[in-house]
Amino acid sequence: MKWGGLNAWCFIIATTLTFGEAMGGVEERPNIIVVMVDDMGWSDLGCYGGEIPTPHIDSLARDGLRFTQFYNNAVCGPTRASLLTGLYSQSVGHSGRLWNEPKDHSKCVLIPEVLQANGYRTMMVGKWQGRDLAVQRGFDRFFGPNCRSKISYYHEVHGNSFSLDGDPWSFPEEGFFMTDVFNQYANDFLSEAVAGEDPFFLYLAYVAPHWPLHAPEQYVAPHRERYREKGWDDWREERLQRQKGLGLVADDVELAPINSKIIPWQDDPFQQWQTDRMAVYAAQISRVDQGVGTLLQTLEESGKADNTLVLFLSDNGAAPDGGLAPNQQTFGFRADDSGAPFRRDGGKIRPGSGPENMPGPPDTFAGYGLAWAMTSNTPFRDTKMTAYEGGIRTPLIARWPTVIKQQGEISSQIGHVIDLMPTCLEIAGIEYPNEFQGRHPIPMDGRSLLPIFHLQERDDYPALFFDVPRNQAVRMRDWKLVNSRRGSPWELYDLSIDPTERKNIADQHPEQVNKMNTAFAEWEKRVGAE
Repeated sequence: MKWGGLNAWCFIIATTLTFGEAMGGVEERPNIIVVMVDDMGWSDLGCYGGEIPTPHIDSLARDGLRFTQFYNNAVCGPTRASLLTGLYSQSVGHSGRLWNEPKDHSKCVLIPEVLQANGYRTMMVGKWQGRDLAVQRGFDRFFGPNCRSKISYYHEVHGNSFSLDGDPWSFPEEGFFMTDVFNQYANDFLSEAVAGEDPFFLYLAYVAPHWPLHAPEQYVAPHRERYREKGWDDWREERLQRQKGLGLVADDVELAPINSKIIPWQDDPFQQWQTDRMAVYAAQISRVDQGVGTLLQTLEESGKADNTLVLFLSDNGAAPDGGLAPNQQTFGFRADDSGAPFRRDGGKIRPGSGPENMPGPPDTFAGYGLAWAMTSNTPFRDTKMTAYEGGIRTPLIARWPTVIKQQGEISSQIGHVIDLMPTCLEIAGIEYPNEFQGRHPIPMDGRSLLPIFHLQERDDYPALFFDVPRNQAVRMRDWKLVNSRRGSPWELYDLSIDPTERKNIADQHPEQVNKMNTAFAEWEKRVGAE
């Protein structure tokens, strides 16, 4: 929807006359909540076939719409840049290969900036990676860390201070667990917003379930038995069968081949340690689910749930970090007396992980490893940092009862995080600005999801492009062009019959490879990827 040259004040007046009719019966501008998790795989949620209990997130799917072919940028920073701007991250000077922020702010404007300028109350909790403070980029309220350095779910760490509304936030002496505190502030901000008259935008960007594997024992214990009974081989197969039963994948879909370095679960000599790794990971996701449940309850009690769009997604596929066997991995921090302590309180971290150093407590720093990451990404190939489907495909759930009428619907239409900015602006009745506070934003790359919310067919992208840390890819309708590493030959897959990228058919379709290669080169030039 375009409102042609109206300034913010005129727009607010005009909406009282035209907004309800233009939005098909929606009488007020909708509220928007975007929830993003970090490093969660495509199949970890119950509503995407996972065994981890996520009843509150699953309720969004039950009452709303699930997407099966929605994409991110394979790593945290680039995905957040695209989400907030509606642009390929490369268009604003973000290489897509690292987790740093965009470098050219003059080319973009952020969702909260435009919404704030048009009467929305804007709030953020969680992972902010900008050079500027979040309250300088359109958020009325903010709580969270800058997340430029290492992470602890229990303590403040060097280079990663927390702030509240732009001011330093003092850590409590005890009782801090990051996900729980995010949940608290998000609900506090939401409670303030629903008490007012203005429409609101809340962006909740969790760090969980990103490593380190941190969770208090009372959160881990309910999940441990589940992974004592079965390992990655069984859970991958069970998740796939659930996905088929849910209608998320076709009945003839096969699992992507598991990495040859992963041994069968029955042969792993460290099953108890492997069990605990996955149990802690599940606990991290469970705490996210609890937070989502609290937000949904607050919305329901306020009477504003029906006209609130809630979106839930992940910034990239599951992360393979942590090793396949017990190890002394340190993730780059100094764990001995020769360097500055990692934590501001001087507490030491035991490097590595294994039977003598189980994950979960605050003095550990571990990841759950490639085998469990492949499980999280069931049925797809590879993991975070790659442009194979396991790296770039995200679950996306949308609930908006006033508009999304068909509950439990599944959409196979192709989308990308660049679609969130145009979606938010269209449903709020706001035109994308040609000029904003001295900046001249370039046209958005994304397209609104509103037609899909109405269960209509949206025009397909001619192509989607990916330039991520380990490789590159092009998605053109059902064709997928990808290289296994930078500079390697292109591989070609037909995702309509091979969604897990098992059979490279590049040799059979050289004209299609050339067509997509040419399109990729043109895109690289346009967005400055090189």
